[in-house]
Amino acid sequence: MKFSLFVHMERLSAGQSQIELLDELEVLVTQAEAGGMEAAWIGEHHGMEFTIAPNPFLQIAYLAPKTTKIRLGTSSVIAPFWHPIKLAGETAMTDLITRGRLELGIARGAYSFEYERLQPGLTPMEAGLRMRELVPAVQKLFQGDYEHQGEYWQFPKTSAVPQPLQPGGPPIWVAARDPNSHEFAVRTGCNVQVTPLASGDAEVESLMQRFNTACDANPQVKRPQIMLLQHTYVAADEEDAAQGAEELSRFYCYFGAWFQNKKPVTRGMMEALTAEEMAAMPQYAPEIVRKSLVIGTADEVVARLKAYEALGYDQFSLWIDSGMSFARKQASLRRFIEEVMPHFQKAPEYA
Repeated sequence: MKFSLFVHMERLSAGQSQIELLDELEVLVTQAEAGGMEAAWIGEHHGMEFTIAPNPFLQIAYLAPKTTKIRLGTSSVIAPFWHPIKLAGETAMTDLITRGRLELGIARGAYSFEYERLQPGLTPMEAGLRMRELVPAVQKLFQGDYEHQGEYWQFPKTSAVPQPLQPGGPPIWVAARDPNSHEFAVRTGCNVQVTPLASGDAEVESLMQRFNTACDANPQVKRPQIMLLQHTYVAADEEDAAQGAEELSRFYCYFGAWFQNKKPVTRGMMEALTAEEMAAMPQYAPEIVRKSLVIGTADEVVARLKAYEALGYDQFSLWIDSGMSFARKQASLRRFIEEVMPHFQKAPEYA
């Protein structure tokens, strides 16, 4: 199983400098590269200081000359916010800038906050349909001279310009949860990225079952890769793990509030949650997230990840956004690299 980093610029207070957040992003990604991680992933979000990434291609282009080996991916571009020609062209250009290190993740999006602002009236159902029209169109634009007459987009014969450096275009990853999304991704030759959020290991197993079912239903397609994205904190000791659970509990309360889209937002920041509002989300209580997320000492984390590897996951992505201080993020990532990853490295082969 390979390992990667899922990371955003997250601004929790008006006192934080956004340029410092950009510098911290660079440090975490270069730390991941130095530690031998496979990739770093950045998603797309709009109008939210909680997750700063209006166009992940920009951050990837910024990171490209500061790195040499690590692959750089859009954990997700939000399909309904893109025209196929625009996405194909910007993907290809970024593939050139990264010298062929780009991975293209695509999702339907999740926040109604963003739907309301960029595509008023959009429903999750329509967003999913748009994604299913977008992905094959982008694949064909990479091949060139493609005419499209679909439900949501129509255009005459067009090619992606420039052409991507990687033959056929960068690998495409589709964010999948329900069985139909898994089947679509596998059938169209895409890799799959999944996240159980705070639902625990039962959901981790269920997501793999959905993927395996989709693979079995499409024997004509080479089995793609599947990546598990999960919040992870490698603690120094049990007291540190308890603090990590408290911090991630708070993070998920805000995540849930953004998802509900009911709290006032001013200059990209949500009104602070009260203790009562957070208590009203017991599914994110510290003792719950301590079990459902990957939080613990290195030995505990290794055991959890060994179980995920046994299920068949090809890549595990450490989701580092957490509301923690930069120093605590760095320390967890360092322990992950030094104390967890070596347990998964192949032994050298000798003649």
